[in-house]
Amino acid sequence: MLKRKLTILLFFICFANNFANSTDNIVFIKAEFLNKNTVRIPFKLIDHLIIVEANVLNQIGNFIIDTGSETLILNKIHFPSKYNHNVKNNETTGILSYIDNPIEKRLKSFNLQHFILKNKNSDIIDLSHIEKSKKMKLLGIIGYSILKDYEIFIDLYLNQITLTKVDKYGNRLDPKVHVEKIVDSLNFKLKKHTIVINGTINNQKLKLGLDTAAEFNQINKSVNKKTLKHFVPKKRINLSGASDKRIEVIVGDLYRLKLSETIYLGPMKTMLTNLTRMYEVFGTQLDGVLGYEFFKYKRTIINYRKEKLYFINYPIIRK
Repeated sequence: MLKRKLTILLFFICFANNFANSTDNIVFIKAEFLNKNTVRIPFKLIDHLIIVEANVLNQIGNFIIDTGSETLILNKIHFPSKYNHNVKNNETTGILSYIDNPIEKRLKSFNLQHFILKNKNSDIIDLSHIEKSKKMKLLGIIGYSILKDYEIFIDLYLNQITLTKVDKYGNRLDPKVHVEKIVDSLNFKLKKHTIVINGTINNQKLKLGLDTAAEFNQINKSVNKKTLKHFVPKKRINLSGASDKRIEVIVGDLYRLKLSETIYLGPMKTMLTNLTRMYEVFGTQLDGVLGYEFFKYKRTIINYRKEKLYFINYPIIRK
């Protein structure tokens, strides 16, 4: 069973001792707290995945930040069955395929210092194949269920994520978070946990998901041939996802993607693959997925409650 989404998670770092002493808390190690509503978290890129270090259940390791993942996921290898888990009736999604028979654990709280989320569920899944392929200790993935209550600034220029709390309307509780000027914006629709953007290539309409954990963009091989005229294939690769299922895909460059009258992108490294199972995962049919290649071009702020993306320019480097 196939689906496309490799997952990226967000992490915060707590310094308070009372958080560090609780076995059901997640403690993020290198965060800079700007005020009680805003935290800035440095990350590293491992093969285009956004990785943040954290301490959970007395273990220190890495998390992937993934707007494409529905839930908080913990790696079963590091959190075995000695904890009280319940088998879920439904499946959990990963970027390349469904994850069958996940186990569920309820954390007493997910602590981000001043950001405290009570009684959060996490899925327990074997992610050892990702851990091996990326050569890192992977504790888990942070997804939509954690991120949805914040405005999220994903900055691949400074390699940091800024999270700020918002009210029920999506307004920042700290209005002066960003020093940089917002230069453009884009509306999106939230389908279940998925950010869906409208775009065009060669005047052909496309419905695209936005996923911070997609190492390559993805385009459905069934899209109109007028669209595929602007996809230039380069090579074939084998790809594995969250349930360790492997598929062969064609990778190339995608040109002339237009998201609005002012937002054009390309060329971007993109996989040509079959996305027909996307509807079952997201509740909507997608023509493609935008991932790392999108964020490489755009310093992006995500506001789930306003269903809006905001963009900040990369600095102009003068020689």
